[in-house]
Amino acid sequence: MYKRVLLKLSGEALSAPDFPFSTEMMEKVALQVKQIREMGVDVGIVVGGGNIARGRIFEELGFDRVESDYAGMLATVINAVIFAAELNKVGVKAKALSAIKAQNVEDYDPEKANKLIDDGYTLVFGGGVGLPYHSTDTGSAKRALEIGADVILMAKSGVDGVYDSDPDENPDAKRFDELSFNDILRLNLKVIDAQAAEICAEGKIEGFVFNMTDEDNIVKAVKNEAVGTRITF
Repeated sequence: MYKRVLLKLSGEALSAPDFPFSTEMMEKVALQVKQIREMGVDVGIVVGGGNIARGRIFEELGFDRVESDYAGMLATVINAVIFAAELNKVGVKAKALSAIKAQNVEDYDPEKANKLIDDGYTLVFGGGVGLPYHSTDTGSAKRALEIGADVILMAKSGVDGVYDSDPDENPDAKRFDELSFNDILRLNLKVIDAQAAEICAEGKIEGFVFNMTDEDNIVKAVKNEAVGTRITF
């Protein structure tokens, strides 16, 4: 079982069909985080912003890349604040920290983050790394490295692991039970971007890709049960 984890959630995974937030899904995830904490596991969480805004959408509308990325980062701060509130609602002591300035949201600092985790807080990180031209993958890898996480739990919506090709397009696609970050780079698998894969490999952080919509799969992934693809360094 992992002892300190970084849970990576997409914004879309917490959304409802016609609304940015699904109260049912947020509660389902929050209750699993509560169970993990009760198992003695430290938890940091990175939430994307795709349920509110994605940087590349603004780019397609003709906005500058830097402005677009900052809009996307602000969306992740909103999600961090809301999901931290959801965690507190179910009895998990949680705080949102932001890599960009946001009034009434505490600034992210690695030393502060580790102290808060040691004090029993679950942290939800927003604002990416605070700079444009960095993906959520890279932000997750950097936060995992900074808090000393054993693994990045890459919770997917409807995807149960890493495949050698798109299973929606290829019925013969093969799912990997285990592979390395070097394999991901070598095979050009679209699981995590190259910079994030390199950070994980050098920092000796594992990855675990699984379907978060299946019952209790976040808890099972923390226990390293065979519910997805394990990525080694």
